[in-house]
Amino acid sequence: MTTNPLTTLATLGQSIWLDFIRRGMIASGELARMIDQDGVSGITSNPAIFEKAINGSRDYDDAIRELAADGKDNVEIYETLAIDDVRRATDVFRPTYDRTEGRDGYVSLEVSPHLARDAADTIEEARRLWTTVDRPNLMIKVPATQAGLVAIERLIAEGINVNVTLLFGLDRYRQSAEAYVAGLRRRLDRGRPVERVASVASFFLSRIDTAIDPVLEQFIASGNAKAEIATALVGKAAVASAKVAYGIYGELFAPERFAELAGRGARSQRLLWASTSTKNPAYSDVMYVEPLVGPETVNTLPLETLNAYRDHGQPAARLEEGIVEARAALDKLPELGIDLDRVTQRLEDEGIQKFIDPFDRLLASLEKHRAAVM
Repeated sequence: MTTNPLTTLATLGQSIWLDFIRRGMIASGELARMIDQDGVSGITSNPAIFEKAINGSRDYDDAIRELAADGKDNVEIYETLAIDDVRRATDVFRPTYDRTEGRDGYVSLEVSPHLARDAADTIEEARRLWTTVDRPNLMIKVPATQAGLVAIERLIAEGINVNVTLLFGLDRYRQSAEAYVAGLRRRLDRGRPVERVASVASFFLSRIDTAIDPVLEQFIASGNAKAEIATALVGKAAVASAKVAYGIYGELFAPERFAELAGRGARSQRLLWASTSTKNPAYSDVMYVEPLVGPETVNTLPLETLNAYRDHGQPAARLEEGIVEARAALDKLPELGIDLDRVTQRLEDEGIQKFIDPFDRLLASLEKHRAAVM
């Protein structure tokens, strides 16, 4: 029997989480089968995923009608549906959580994207969601904005698991990891345990190439002296950024630097590769999986990418290969007038809006359902 490439990834130190959730896949046993057969060990969700699940299926129609008939408003309906799905999924993943002693088995639920630049309200909503779901294998997704960094440190100090999302830039990744460590230290200073406090840093990939490649292609089309440099960089910026980020991870969580916290039972904040579906049809559909397999990482895959990797993935530990070349590639971008920090800040700003838009579309759709019932 041919070995499933997805299950091989676990032997190389990488966990596979599913970047999708829908009530029908939980109820039908499809999710349980992916856990058993593909080694899927967690789920991430966001407003766009819930919008697709709720508006793109009939799984929720009866529940929406019942909640609307009970007088719930559209925000209350959304939260009830999302929390119910997350609770069901955390229960399915609880054996994974127990077996791995809290390393895997997490389900992520995001705070409202409208709060991305408000630390106080993010903290308040994260606490409320954490208490309402009431599962140890829940992660609250908090965007890595300046306000989000404040929230991350506070939530970790309170023992709330955090999935740091919307990470594009290397400096912002470093800041998010430092916020996690600072939260652990604050928790220890209060005499609280840190053994089961978990966090991942979700580094977004494909959108980096989507932003940079058009600029490179302009240089190539012009045929000027820098066309050769641009040609060598097309489709390379995202993976290069990820490899450099992994180098930062190795520095921040090196045994000699993290020893005190590790000795108290703290875990490192693993890097999670997000936005791993390929946007350019000319690229391999597993281009954000193959080169980024390595120890103490997570890759969160949408269904299409998960199916593609099961079909033709070639797993091997490649993450630590070519880090020098990755740094050199990023160093060449300024020669083409590309400021990576400016690009990643723009992607962060756009990313917030890309979560707000489907969130608002979903609420508008639920309002129509509610009005029809009322």
